[in-house]
Amino acid sequence: MTERAATFGFQDVDPQAKAGLVRGVFDRVAKRYDLMNDLMSGGVHRLWKDATAARLNPQPGETIVDCAGGTGDMARRFSRMARRVQARRGGDDAKVIVVDYNAEMIAAGREKGSEPEMAWAVGDAQKLPLPDACVDAYVIAFGIRNVTDISAALREARRVLRPGGRFLCLEFSRPITEALQKAYDAYSFKVIPEIGERVAGDREAYQYLVESIRRFPDQKRFAAMIADAGFACVDVTNFTGGVAALHTARAI
Repeated sequence: MTERAATFGFQDVDPQAKAGLVRGVFDRVAKRYDLMNDLMSGGVHRLWKDATAARLNPQPGETIVDCAGGTGDMARRFSRMARRVQARRGGDDAKVIVVDYNAEMIAAGREKGSEPEMAWAVGDAQKLPLPDACVDAYVIAFGIRNVTDISAALREARRVLRPGGRFLCLEFSRPITEALQKAYDAYSFKVIPEIGERVAGDREAYQYLVESIRRFPDQKRFAAMIADAGFACVDVTNFTGGVAALHTARAI
C-alpha cells in the first residue's frame, strides 16, 4: 500500500476503500439514525447539540455550513435560532447548508422536513462543493471521525470560511477520569452493539461506531490538528466528563 492506511474502526484499511465502507454503514442505519442516537445516549446528545448551537449563536444574514449534517438536526437548530433573532431585530434570512457524503442520510433528513433557511447537498468534507471564503461558520457534529483524512477536512473547513469565521466541531472524545473511561468502555462495547442489533438490526455498524470513537484523537491532539490547519483561538469544552468535546476556533 503506497498511502498511509486509514482507520475503519479497529481496522487499518486502504484510504481509497474507507469512504465506501463508511457509506455502507450509514446507508444501513440512516432510517433509524436519530432514534439510535437517543437510545445510545439516553437523549444526552440533544443537550450537547443544544450547547453547541448556543455557542455558535446563529445570526440573521449568516451563511452556515453543517458539514456531515446527516438528517439535519443541527441545521434545524441553527435555522430556528437565527429566525428568532431575526424576528426581534430584523435582518436578512440566514442560510444553512447541510452537506453530507451519504445520500441516504440526506434523504432521511428531507423526509423529516426542512426549514426555510436550509439547503441540502451531497458532498465530501474533504472537497466541499463551495467556493473559497464564502461562509461565516462551519459546524461538524459527530462526523469528522468518519472522514478518511481528518487533516484534509480541517483544511477544507478553513478554505470555505471567511477570515474570522467560526469553526465548531462536536465529537466523541476521551473521558477525563480513569473510572469514567472504564464505565464508558463497558457500556460502549457491551451495550451499544446490542442496541444496534435489536433496534436497527445491524450490530456490525454500531460496533464500527464504537471502535471509530476509540481511534479518534484525544482532545489535545485534535486541538493541535485544528491549529495546524490554519485556525487560531482553539478552545476545548468537555461535555459529560469528556465523553464528548466541543472544539472551537477562528479562521485566520
